[in-house]
Amino acid sequence: MNPVKTYGTERDVRPSAGKRRRWSRFKQDGELSLLFLPGFLYLLIFAYIPMAGIVVAFKNFKVNLGVFRSEWVGFANFEFLFTTELAYRIVRNTILYSLSYMTVTMACALALAILMSELSRRWLKVHQTVLFLPFFLSWVIVSYITDTMLDHQSGFLNSMLEWFGMEPRMWYFENDAWPLLLNLVNLWKGIGFQTLIFYAGMMGIDYTYYEAAKIDGASKLQMAMKITIPLLAPIISVLIILSVANMFRGDFGLHYFIPRDSGMVYATTDIIDTFVFRALRSMGDVAMAAAVGLFQSVVGLVMVVLANFVIRKVNEENSLW
Repeated sequence: MNPVKTYGTERDVRPSAGKRRRWSRFKQDGELSLLFLPGFLYLLIFAYIPMAGIVVAFKNFKVNLGVFRSEWVGFANFEFLFTTELAYRIVRNTILYSLSYMTVTMACALALAILMSELSRRWLKVHQTVLFLPFFLSWVIVSYITDTMLDHQSGFLNSMLEWFGMEPRMWYFENDAWPLLLNLVNLWKGIGFQTLIFYAGMMGIDYTYYEAAKIDGASKLQMAMKITIPLLAPIISVLIILSVANMFRGDFGLHYFIPRDSGMVYATTDIIDTFVFRALRSMGDVAMAAAVGLFQSVVGLVMVVLANFVIRKVNEENSLW
């Protein structure tokens, strides 16, 4: 048998067979493909096509020259973030706040979801609505709500301090209270969404597990620790991976509007995003802002890959890929 002729015959046949299989698979999953199409177009138009703009991060962008005729400057725009005297402070604040938001919100939401599973259906709807409502409020509206709490003269917190015989505080001029305040505001706004995710995951747990545990005499706490939390581990892993992606990217609205951009509390409220916004507002350098945004995205991608790798080593079934 002529090996060349045989190889050529296989090469001619395999692609057509593969195409037929792919077309058959496409016709078989046609409805799913149509459902996938809007999401694909959304990502293509608003996420992937604009990525061409990252070239601005490597140029000395001039409006009159445009993107293509502006001078290439390599990584010079990236030095803006790390050569500033405030680099350590804003990087430290960004990472620490991201870690605290992730752990505090996730732990409280998980505990709340377990407690909600013990409520009757009528009270459950009331609690879900009350918890979920803050998630839809913008940071601007939340900033006005917090201002009514923290106002120096007529704020609720200072009124409470005076009622207990304590001295009122100038909240927008003191640094030490803001780590706690920002965590509380972030928790109030975001706990409803995560609680709903955990509660939805709990609805998929087979109730016979709890019935068997009751027969064995297990308490509510033991059932939560031995049944609920282990079976919610895949959801917890996904939320951790998604949260780690934003480890180097803070919540601009939270850190800009809630402290009202008060320069007296920058030491404990300033993060990379607010620092870049102020720099962009004063210098108007779009290329530097693009460089910082690109750096945050690259670090976020690396963190997601690392987090998924670690989770896959611990339990392969809980990883995203």
